[in-house]
Parts: sequence; C-alpha cells; structure tokens
Amino acid sequence: MLRLAVSTAAETLERLREPLAERGIEAAHVTTEGRALPLADPPADFAGFDVGFVYPTRILEGAVADRFLGVPWVNDRDAVLASRNKAGTLARLAEAGLPTLETVLVSSPADEATLREAFERVGPPVVVKPNSTTRGVGVARADDFDSFLGVCDYLDLVHDFRATADKSFLVQEYLPDATDYRAMVIDGAYAGAVERRLPADAREAGRWVHSVHRDARAEGVELPAELRGLAEATARTLAIPFLGVDLLASGDRAVVSETAARPTVDEAAKYEPDFYDRLAALIDATAARGP
Repeated sequence: MLRLAVSTAAETLERLREPLAERGIEAAHVTTEGRALPLADPPADFAGFDVGFVYPTRILEGAVADRFLGVPWVNDRDAVLASRNKAGTLARLAEAGLPTLETVLVSSPADEATLREAFERVGPPVVVKPNSTTRGVGVARADDFDSFLGVCDYLDLVHDFRATADKSFLVQEYLPDATDYRAMVIDGAYAGAVERRLPADAREAGRWVHSVHRDARAEGVELPAELRGLAEATARTLAIPFLGVDLLASGDRAVVSETAARPTVDEAAKYEPDFYDRLAALIDATAARGP
C-alpha cells in the first residue's frame, strides 16, 4: 500500500482516508506547523512515505518537510506558489486568452493618482483583495473612490510593517448577481463542481462574499459544458495536476476569478462518480515518477 503524506489535518484528510484506502493508498498526516524540528535528526513520523499530496502551506517549513520526506508531490512547491499569486495566475490566463475579471495589481505604497487610475480603469464598484491570501480573507468592496481610498489606507498600514512579505493587492471588477462555482480538475480533466451560496437571510442583509469560510454553503451541481471546458483550460494553462478553479457566471458571461492548488476536498457525492478513481491514479502516477 502506498503511503500518502498530507500536511493538513482538516476535513480534507478525513474525507480522503477511506476512499483512498479502498484503492491501496494510506493517507496520513505529517505535522509541519507548531512544532520544533531538529534539522540533523528527522522525526520518525516523517519516515515511510512514498508520495506527498500538496506541498505544505507554509513554504519555509515545507522546505524542511520536503527534505525529510524525500517524496514527489502531486502539487509541488511551484504549483502552490503559482496559484497563491492571484495576479500572476490571472496574467497567465489572460495571456492564454481565457476570460478573467478586469484586474489591476497595485504595489504599495501607491500615490492617490495611481490609485485613482486603477479605480477608474476597473470602474465602481470595485473589489479589493490581497494578492496572496485565501479563504476570502481581507476582501472588501468599495462603491466610490473615497471608500476605496479608505481601504487602501488600511492596506498601507499593513504593508508598512517591514516583515510583511506581500505588499501588493488587487483591484477587480465587481460582477453583480454572479453565480459562484468551484470546479475541480484532476490531471487536466473536469472532476465535479460545487456552487457556493450564501443563506437567503445573509443575502438579504447585503452580504456578497461567497466563501464557505464566511457562512456560504457548497452544494454539488452539474456544471454546464462551457464552464467545464473553461476549468480544464485553466488547469492546462497553469500545468497544475489537482486544481480548484473558481468561476463566476452572470448572464452570458463566465470568468475565472482565482484558483486553488490546495483545494478543500468536499463530500464525494458532490463530484463525478469516478473522482476517487482518478485521484488515486494521479497519486499512483506521481509516486511512480519519483522525486
């Protein structure tokens, strides 16, 4: 039986364990955070693995875990870094001719004239989001230029700390009444999707961020063929084997909003029937490839 190193102990690991075990793969947790790691004496819990799932979230600790494990990753460091850089990802997709949200990357500090140019290019209302966070953290909407400047002021305070590594943020168009999908792609082929919806009372209260970490619900859906194709084209362009692709659809328009190379795995019923067969085959192929 292959042993798969999984660096998260959240829902994804629990959902992976049984279906992968049925296919000859033991998924086990390796802890990379909140511990002390003697560099000259790798801990015993890092031994005996054949393949890794996705590279650890914290890249610096991940480099140590990578050396201790000595395994190939389904999604390696380059894949995780590429997807985490929202601006870089969207630039690559736009260059490939794939539809994306109108987006401007702002590098702090930027003067008021530069900020006004970004705001007017995208057009109000605009969405402001950090370039490299996940789970909907730090996302704000500004309906007018003064509100936009206020959000930018707060970002400047964060970016003023010398230890802040990412000093950039995105200014994106707001797509009203959009349906929010997360499509999963395994080895270049569509593998299922969920629609993320806020509860009715939240929508009535004016909330608009469709994140499962902000009370949205993920419901399995049959994704239209054109959106499946868009998700697959996104994964091929980025060359990431296991990818979550966030899509927004409004009227006759559909765009890629961002991607996740460390996607949460939902309940199997929300994906295609062969989801775990294909995921296991990808893991097997990665292990066979070697480090």
